Amino acid sequence: MGADSVPQDYEDLIRVIHDKYDGMSKAYQNIAVYLTQNPNDVAVMSLNAIADTCGIHASSFVRFAQMLGYKGFKEVQAVFQRRLSTAAPGFQARIKALESELSDRENVGGWGFLHDLVLRDIDALQELLNLTTGETIEKAVDLMEKADTIYLVGQLRSAPIVDLTRYILTMLGKRTVLLDASGGLSTHIAGTMRPTDLLFAVSFRFYATEVVNIVEQAAARKLPILAITDSTLSPLAKNATVLFAVPEHQYTFSRSLAAPMCLAQSLTAALAARLQKAPDPRIPIVTQP
Repeated sequence: MGADSVPQDYEDLIRVIHDKYDGMSKAYQNIAVYLTQNPNDVAVMSLNAIADTCGIHASSFVRFAQMLGYKGFKEVQAVFQRRLSTAAPGFQARIKALESELSDRENVGGWGFLHDLVLRDIDALQELLNLTTGETIEKAVDLMEKADTIYLVGQLRSAPIVDLTRYILTMLGKRTVLLDASGGLSTHIAGTMRPTDLLFAVSFRFYATEVVNIVEQAAARKLPILAITDSTLSPLAKNATVLFAVPEHQYTFSRSLAAPMCLAQSLTAALAARLQKAPDPRIPIVTQP
């Protein structure tokens, strides 16, 4: 790759990473996933800090950059920094303040974990706003509205998202089927989906094998798929009719569902507004006081 063809903006860089991803080594694929999931961290953190977070030696990041045509990883970071500098006003300053507060805090114990999680969730929710377009929301709601039946699949830590989505859709009178992992019949039930139905799939690293298989089988049958995942390099991404890639922050213990749960709720609220023809839709209550 010549100097003139080296990606100079974020969108081109991500496109090149996608093009080369399948032919990369496992280590390079891990680096690629981290870059696409954590663009703000890549912009503000040092190479050594990024390498420590990924558990991959810093020299591998340098070679990764050279594989893409850059002289070193600093040039890759410069692309991410330019992206961050053109983000919403005050966003870059907020990111740096967040990083400083998390690293300098003296909070300990349970409240300290709450403090960190809330700060990270605020950042994740803001990033969700920055990455999600109204056009994508409308396309997703179109699919949900037109579907005869919405099949929901999400396992492991994605399960709460599809559980809540099923509840709201059912209360709105939308026919839904939860592809529950219990009983071992999820894949078989998914096989009964028709072209007029919709598969609503949610999965994050490390992606549940059965969820990936169901998405691939649905794609092979050319069924519409709405996917919520954590990266445009996710195994769900290439088969999604409508894709929401919600980057996650790295956590030492677990990862929050605040952003993807908020996204799922916003989709059902937008659908409810259409079905009820009301700007302020309501979910029918199950019980009366």
